Amino acid sequence: MKRKAESSADNKKPLKKRSKNALTDDEAKARFRKGLFDQAVLDGYTSAYASSTPYKHSVISELIDDALLRSVRSEIKANVSFTPKETDIYKIHQSGDLANLDGLEDAALAKLPSLLALRDALYSQAFRNHVSHITGCGPLSGRKTDMAINVYTPGCYLLCHDDVIGSRKVSYILYLTDPETPWQAEWGGALRLFPVVEKKGKGNEVAKTPLPDVVKVIPPAWNQLSFFAVQPGESFHDVEEVYRAESKDQLEKQGGRIRMAISGWFHIPQIGEEGWIEGAEEKAAKNSGLMQLQGNPDQHDRPQAAPVAVDKTDASQSSQESDLFDEEDLDFLLKYLAPTYLTPDTIERVSEHFEENFFITLPDILNAKYAEKLRKYVEDQEAAPLSEDSDEIEKGPWKVARPPHKHRFLYQRPGEAKAKNSPVKELLEVLLPSRQFRSWLQMATRSVIESHDLVARRFRKGLDYTLATGHEGKPRLELNLGFTPTQGWGDDQDDDAASEASSEASTIRNGSSTSNGKAKANGSKANGKGKGKEKAVEPEPRPEAEEEAEDVGGHEVYMAGDDDSNEDAAIYKSSADDDNILFFQAAAWNKMTLVLRDSGTLRFVKYVSQSAKGDRWDISGTYEIEEQDEEPDEAEDGEAVGVLEESEEEEFRGFSPSEDSDSD
Repeated sequence: MKRKAESSADNKKPLKKRSKNALTDDEAKARFRKGLFDQAVLDGYTSAYASSTPYKHSVISELIDDALLRSVRSEIKANVSFTPKETDIYKIHQSGDLANLDGLEDAALAKLPSLLALRDALYSQAFRNHVSHITGCGPLSGRKTDMAINVYTPGCYLLCHDDVIGSRKVSYILYLTDPETPWQAEWGGALRLFPVVEKKGKGNEVAKTPLPDVVKVIPPAWNQLSFFAVQPGESFHDVEEVYRAESKDQLEKQGGRIRMAISGWFHIPQIGEEGWIEGAEEKAAKNSGLMQLQGNPDQHDRPQAAPVAVDKTDASQSSQESDLFDEEDLDFLLKYLAPTYLTPDTIERVSEHFEENFFITLPDILNAKYAEKLRKYVEDQEAAPLSEDSDEIEKGPWKVARPPHKHRFLYQRPGEAKAKNSPVKELLEVLLPSRQFRSWLQMATRSVIESHDLVARRFRKGLDYTLATGHEGKPRLELNLGFTPTQGWGDDQDDDAASEASSEASTIRNGSSTSNGKAKANGSKANGKGKGKEKAVEPEPRPEAEEEAEDVGGHEVYMAGDDDSNEDAAIYKSSADDDNILFFQAAAWNKMTLVLRDSGTLRFVKYVSQSAKGDRWDISGTYEIEEQDEEPDEAEDGEAVGVLEESEEEEFRGFSPSEDSDSD
């Protein structure tokens, strides 16, 4: 997946560039382990690279002179600060771009001599030739250095992507894990490679698409280099989550499970370098885009949209009903929904809130009897063994969403032949597509529904997520019915009050939830059509002895699309004050959210951490609705904000931000 490059921080003085040290072959080779450049060793790596799967890659152990790399690690620990960053695709701590070491003041650079020596060695002619020979990728640039230090602490990860951006030719990662505490595979943090298959589609066009299960796992190790040629539509990989320890004592004994690494890319030769070809960089960027689109791989995405059209006459009439429901309709809805939500006063309050804010959260939407039946079913499903092999899973009623550089979760569509009767199937096939529920939804949102598209989803802990996707076209109504029975998702503070709250009309409220146990999503109007911003909900004071809750992900986020081409649109947590979150809802039990989504709005579900107490369960619905005329004073372009409060984090000032944050 391509990501937009990040821009340098504002108001920074331009860095004075020194010319890089051009090392002789002997000087460069002295910084690597003895024997690395011997012909027999080179031939061995070249042969192994050529036969590697699922795509060509190489792993070199003990790459750098050990004393030099230990000195590098010490300098980093003493002098380099890191910025915590979190987007839909990753959660990491990152340094600035090490290419800009040359621009540091003399006093700052004097603290990092070994780091500078390492960078110059990696981009030396001798080592570039070594990498070029192994990969067969042709000449590599020594002028365009592109590297950063990334630290993964427990809970950090990087999801599936192919590293294709601009002039990149080879991707690499050099591990600086604690040499005195060898990294254990069970701690996670591995580089993992995805297989790619060719599929025929419309017109017999062949497209490449990655499968959802990794087939190659390369755990971190001190002084180990992993690298591969960047290949559009093929070089898909991720970084496994660094798993949390069972206790603080265990974590301390294991050195904190800190996965430190230098990662970066070798680029095609720049102007004036040997191997430079005029227009090659632009051509490479164009070709990589074309290769990713070749054969229209989107047609093989699963699940595909499957909207079911609604009879327009029926839809229009039901949206204008003044006497709500007849006795038969009411009996049907009472089998599933809490009685409170079927009273005229409550429906009126819901519709007023939704019309004012364009989103709403409805706790305890299902009645107690049905909710209990649903809870028992979900808990039984989680207690049963579940294979991680997608082919095995798909022998049953659940399918695996793919491709993994867009999303991965288990899903079930209405009408799935293998699905046995269950409360989830009943919601999916009986309640939510029914005329009666559609009538209720139209009154609650003051809209006219044209079609519906429903899917039940299970996000497995340690595996599943959706990455940010946009929506183009007219506004549409999106429903999410959450039925995650476990706690610890950041929504637990609502649990005690929810039962009482849902029994009174005055309890209709906007969505609010926590992240990391402290940040709040403040209620305000989505899509910039609100008349005023609501006050933030203050968290309840907690006992001093209580530990801060772990962030286990699984929350659904709506974000304003960013037109600035220099920023990653999906960054929603960093040291900066980001204000583009429109709506935020943690995984929750028996809670429905309704959102009117405008064109350009991004949405994703955060990766569910292995340390979550269970899986995230929900039904997601998309409803196309008739467009409504807006009042002149309401047709403004501003974006309303549901902002996550951020703690103050100081960014290391020595380096400028790296070119791109998709670093392994």
